[in-house]
Amino acid sequence: MIDQLHQFQLYWDDFAHRFNIEKDRSCTIYEYLLNAYTEPHRHYHTVQHIIECLDHFQEIKANLNSPLLVELAIWFHDVVYDPLAKDNELQSAEKMKAFFSNFLPECAIDQIFKWILASQKHESSKDSDLSYFLDIDLAILGSNEKRFLEYEKQIGDEYIAVKKEVYVLKRAKVLEHFYSMEMIYKTPFFQEKFETNAKLNLVSLL
Repeated sequence: MIDQLHQFQLYWDDFAHRFNIEKDRSCTIYEYLLNAYTEPHRHYHTVQHIIECLDHFQEIKANLNSPLLVELAIWFHDVVYDPLAKDNELQSAEKMKAFFSNFLPECAIDQIFKWILASQKHESSKDSDLSYFLDIDLAILGSNEKRFLEYEKQIGDEYIAVKKEVYVLKRAKVLEHFYSMEMIYKTPFFQEKFETNAKLNLVSLL
């Protein structure tokens, strides 16, 4: 966990430097992000998830039209997370807007806002940057077997308050939804890297 927290801060410090966020403002935002992603009820939607997303981001950022905006979307896309709520994405987008509305042009805020909202349904889009962002968010499905099983346990732990029989049925529906998709990933990079393994991971649980 210490290594993850260290990497989390390194990634933020690098982002804040490239985004020209002044030190006090950067510290305030970082503390908010850290507190959010270390909330005790979180098991998957944690600093680990953000680090993994940012690791993937490093691989494809050269393909993006607006890499800094995509990176900001990654930082905030799960900043509000209540497993029983239905508006986490909206609240997360609102938090991003609250921190950056006086820092970025309105058109940039609107773009990131829409990207974060889109992470709720992961629908296809003609927006290339959005497609990469959504693929990054779902990359976990194509991870190695050990990490995938850890991920499944983490998700289950987040829904511990839900009756087991209800959770099992609803989780199976989610997994079946992704497995039934012709292509889970929207970009050639992620299709080549993760599509086959994602389908194997999913079918192993169905």
